[in-house]
Amino acid sequence: MTAPRPNDSELKLLRTLWLAPRLSARELHDATAPATQWGYSTTRKVLDRMEEKGLVTVKIVHGLKTYAAAQPKLKMLALLIKDFSRNVLDASAPLPVAAFAHSKLISPDEIEKLERLIGELEREGSNNA
Repeated sequence: MTAPRPNDSELKLLRTLWLAPRLSARELHDATAPATQWGYSTTRKVLDRMEEKGLVTVKIVHGLKTYAAAQPKLKMLALLIKDFSRNVLDASAPLPVAAFAHSKLISPDEIEKLERLIGELEREGSNNA
């Protein structure tokens, strides 16, 4: 089974969840509201959809529902890069990770790990073909 892919709205929340280990809906909303301009109910609706898709894990902490990203940041990015390369660019190989060298989301140490993950996904894809 393939991992679920987030849409643009879901990615906005995932970016914040990748930086924090676990957040309540209110904490996540407060952290993302300046960028999203969403009301709290919209944030909750997106989180509910993400939970249904398996993009977040939910845990009750001190009586509060808290959320964490279900997939590590680099694994999800590798999947999205592979999909973009194949489905949008119609490329037989993924984008070189050097293209992400100036990203605020990926540290220089993570670039090498990302490259390795993309390579693993490519090998898995060619073995399943």
